[in-house]
Amino acid sequence: MDAASMKLLAAGIAMIGTLGAGIGLGNIFAAWLSGIARNPAAAKQMNTTGFIGFAATELVLLLGFVVSMLLLFVAK
Repeated sequence: MDAASMKLLAAGIAMIGTLGAGIGLGNIFAAWLSGIARNPAAAKQMNTTGFIGFAATELVLLLGFVVSMLLLFVAK
């Protein structure tokens, strides 16, 4: 394999983390909306936890994307 194909393969492997982040975001918001629907009075208490979970999952997604772009455009 030449270097160009190895860069593309490495960038594709780095994007696998974004798949898990997408599934995680779906699970977070499904549980969040289900919890609010069951107990609307506790919605304000669930907001903090929901936003922290969202931010942590989004961080994983962005890190995978940044690593992939670095492998594509910076690595030799």
